[in-house]
Amino acid sequence: MSPCWIKRLTYNGLQSVDYSASSLADAVQYEPDDGVYTVANTYNTYQTLMLDAHLDRLEDSAQRADIVLKLDRSRLKSALRSMISESGFGDVRFRITVPRATPDDLILSIEPFTPPSPELIDKGVRCITAPDSARTNPAAKTTGWMHNRRGLSDAMPQGIYDTILLDADGNMMEGLGANFYAIKDAILYTAGEGVLYGIAQKIVFEIAPLIIPVEQSPVNVSDVPNLSEAFITSSSRGIIPVIEIDEQPIGTGSPGAMTQALISAYNAWVSTHLEDL
Repeated sequence: MSPCWIKRLTYNGLQSVDYSASSLADAVQYEPDDGVYTVANTYNTYQTLMLDAHLDRLEDSAQRADIVLKLDRSRLKSALRSMISESGFGDVRFRITVPRATPDDLILSIEPFTPPSPELIDKGVRCITAPDSARTNPAAKTTGWMHNRRGLSDAMPQGIYDTILLDADGNMMEGLGANFYAIKDAILYTAGEGVLYGIAQKIVFEIAPLIIPVEQSPVNVSDVPNLSEAFITSSSRGIIPVIEIDEQPIGTGSPGAMTQALISAYNAWVSTHLEDL
């Protein structure tokens, strides 16, 4: 059994592709670099979290990229259920790709999904920054960025989990595939513009004000020594604590109390908002 299943969803139903891949990351090389995409995962095999929000963003990304797209959501969801059932993977991480040339023929890719390990959450991760690397047209989730970010990903030293993109002024905008947050002077900061609007970010904006004040503006890389806590979010990983940036420990060098409280609130929110695919 291949560790990654890929099909095209056409007017004639699910069709095979003429390539194989070992993972979603490996499959990127075969996908067009001028389309748009979204990535999500399932829970309990056939449940999802905010899938319609993912599809709303996919249509919005297409519009921003001048791609005409109107998804048949019930047909798309049925195709995903069929692929999940046939694969026997259980929980999956899946990507929906819309090629510019054939926006009515979607590329559906799935791989087995394992959530982040408890150790990763408990101990946190180390990140680096990349100067003047903030994305152009960041509100659109384009396949061009999916291809381009591989260079930054491949350049990360061993033990580094993610790269934080800086704008020309050194503001810390987002990770390679995640939103970035920092706590400074008991306020939670995260870029509200100039980044991809994350699905997990929507949840954070809902739960965080009950725990800590939120400011939708980025911190500067010069602020790193003054940060008490930091974390990143993505829809398939939730909240991942960041304990070091550019070899500078964040706070005590371990996940802080506010981040831990946000993780608990985030997980509770997720457990009550799962929907059947």
